Amino acid sequence: MIKSIPNGVYPTMLTPFTADNKIDYNAVEQLIDWYCKKGVDGIFAICQSSEIFFLSFEERLELLKFIVERTPKNVSIVASGHTADDIGTQLEQAKRFVDVGVDGYVFISNRLAAKDEGDDVFLRNVDVFMNEIRDTAFGIYECPYPYKRLLTPETLGELARTGRFTFLKDTCCNPDQIKAKLDAVKGTSLKIYNANSATLLESLRMGCAGFSGVMANFHPELYSWLCKNYEAEPEKAELVQAVVGFFSVVERQVYPINAKYYLNLDGLDIGYTARSRNVDEFTVSCRREIEQMHAATKAVKQMLGID
Repeated sequence: MIKSIPNGVYPTMLTPFTADNKIDYNAVEQLIDWYCKKGVDGIFAICQSSEIFFLSFEERLELLKFIVERTPKNVSIVASGHTADDIGTQLEQAKRFVDVGVDGYVFISNRLAAKDEGDDVFLRNVDVFMNEIRDTAFGIYECPYPYKRLLTPETLGELARTGRFTFLKDTCCNPDQIKAKLDAVKGTSLKIYNANSATLLESLRMGCAGFSGVMANFHPELYSWLCKNYEAEPEKAELVQAVVGFFSVVERQVYPINAKYYLNLDGLDIGYTARSRNVDEFTVSCRREIEQMHAATKAVKQMLGID
């Protein structure tokens, strides 16, 4: 029985590190609690924001086990960790992740076919997983690294009609393309979660199920409010959309270091180093921008009447 996942906000979970560059599990537990207090509906674990291309397989597996054990049962978990190049290794690792017990295993689209290969190769490789892994829901993440492979509506429709896919983290950032994808999966169990802040409200009105993007590591409560209230309070929703869309320019700053710095400002005892970026890139000016966004977020929350 393939389990459906709830609509709403799915932050792309970060990986905190200790001063000696090991996973900081005390901070991971704080982060899970923080997500839950901010009203998220699920967590996208072991994804690019988790710096999975800089974690060993053993680290990814241990981290996922910890997340599943510590996350409340009312919060859905979808997870990836899909980094290997060859399908055989991908399959063996996927089975280990699935055995941990997640609500959906998420493929990275560019791992299923090379840049110069067509969707026939992509779909053939998906079939390998569907034949080998039963009774598990699947998802797709259009990860930009090492190259971005966007799904066509036709290919997405084929996946949706298998009945095995419940989650797409869409990174096309284009409302016309999102609408075509929504039309392609209509009537199926596959839900689309927009990763792009600037087009979120427009995509929710089209029928997207929610938000799964890096900005949910800064102020997921604003995204949660928008997803839950955009129909009932359309004028406020337009204002919140303008705020989160503008705030999202910090994605082009030193991410994920800047998100970890923001979490420190929000009271978490979490280091803000990363394996994927050099902390020296995070200049004084960058810090001031994050500090000022944190202060502005408080003002928006006060206007909305949320904690």
